[in-house]
Amino acid sequence: MSTAPDFAADLTRPLPGVIEPRWWTGTPALPPASFTIDCREYAMGEADLDPRSALARRMNRTFEEIGLVYLVNTRLTDLQVMRRFAKLVIDREMPYAGGANPRDLLEPNVYEVGAPLEAWLHYHHEMAYVGHSTRMLGFLCHRALPGRGHTYVSDNLQATDAILETGFGRKLRELGLCYHRDLTDREAFAGTPQIGVYNHWQKSMLTDDPDEAAAKARSRGLEVEWGPDRLLRTRYYISAFEYFPQLDRNVLYSSIADDGMWFDAWPKVMHLPYEERPLKLTFGDGSELSREEKQAFVDVYDDFGIPIEWSVGDIAIVCNYRFAHGRPSVRLGEGEARELGVLIGEAYERVGDLHGKW
Repeated sequence: MSTAPDFAADLTRPLPGVIEPRWWTGTPALPPASFTIDCREYAMGEADLDPRSALARRMNRTFEEIGLVYLVNTRLTDLQVMRRFAKLVIDREMPYAGGANPRDLLEPNVYEVGAPLEAWLHYHHEMAYVGHSTRMLGFLCHRALPGRGHTYVSDNLQATDAILETGFGRKLRELGLCYHRDLTDREAFAGTPQIGVYNHWQKSMLTDDPDEAAAKARSRGLEVEWGPDRLLRTRYYISAFEYFPQLDRNVLYSSIADDGMWFDAWPKVMHLPYEERPLKLTFGDGSELSREEKQAFVDVYDDFGIPIEWSVGDIAIVCNYRFAHGRPSVRLGEGEARELGVLIGEAYERVGDLHGKW
């Protein structure tokens, strides 16, 4: 991977011909009333934080039925208090132990989103590219942009049904996927502007020792090889689907977010040709996805999108099986801020799809 950009290139504009998500059809794929809880009828005090409270029971019932809970009009401004309400559903959190793409902490036990605001984030299922994923995640709105800066979630049950009706979906089912991830060496980029960098393996694997890094990657189900300049190359072969125990069925659990397309609007990376970008997605037999197949991957989530229109204090808890999530690019004006805290829920070991569960 190149450690220096072509300075004739524009590092702030996507390359021509990129596929930009449209996020939704203009009509939510599910009625917002089915997953939204207006908290004006609750005091939002200590009594409501009791797991036996009316609010806690309603939150868990909604999550069980829909896989999405959205608290609005909470009047909360403190991230730690918001976290306590989210934990009424997310009772167990995943400690970061290396292997995935790391996030920095905003506050204790509350992570930042982990991506620049200028980049659009394709719909994705959290940590689908490693052997240990998460069952759910939570978002806490600390700072908001009135009328914009939405997050979008996509109804994955509808998306699964739709993609399996297509030739592309059947090909995904037959061949599975390979996730290619290249992690740069921090030492190779020391003293540089960090152009072309996504993640250094030292940060992702929580070690400066290459042998420990490789061992940790293998413990997450990844194949490992070293490239030039101590570039850590990992490969992960898995089904494009995942068995969802609650509904006893396989659901779509992959997206174009794990391809080089993830970086189409990512500052300091978008200028790189696709063959030099840190991520790549192929079919499990190594064959490439066509442009038409990549477009279909984007479209199937866009067709079932739902906006989450943030206000300060809003809390969303999302089932990682039943929904994918993403967002458009966000451009801040003077004095503006958008900040979401993230909770990562209970970890589980991926099994892929199960026979007879379609």
